[in-house]
Amino acid sequence: MLRRKSSRIRSVTPGIRRMIDDMFATMDHHQAVGVAANQIGRPWRLVVVGVDDDRMALVNPEIVWSSGSEVADEGCLSLPNWYGPVERAVNIRVRALDAQGRPLRREASGLLARAIQHEIDHLDGVIFTDRLTDPDALRFVDPSSDEAQRLRAS
Repeated sequence: MLRRKSSRIRSVTPGIRRMIDDMFATMDHHQAVGVAANQIGRPWRLVVVGVDDDRMALVNPEIVWSSGSEVADEGCLSLPNWYGPVERAVNIRVRALDAQGRPLRREASGLLARAIQHEIDHLDGVIFTDRLTDPDALRFVDPSSDEAQRLRAS
């Protein structure tokens, strides 16, 4: 499922809104900054992201502009406790529908921009390990370590 390109959602239905709520619950439970629908077995173009109090559902998201680049460690709920360096745009503008099916345009930077890019990659069948700047730097981090705590917070 993670390697398949996800299908566009035709309309935001009550079922899609329930799924969005479930995805936020999953994200919160795992202390993650994002979840893509295909990570929970649904091949649809839908992601949820949240950094601090800035949370959003993005239906059929597209990045329409980006600038800057930065390499930082990423991890993924689909590959628990594995981290590695990935280069991403620092600033992005995304176009999507929101949880009510209304058009949304949003600019994001820093960790929120990274999370959106990471989750949109999932919708295209791309996993963060495909984008490692140094494949030899991929590493397993003990989930109870100080490093794991730092990585989850960043």
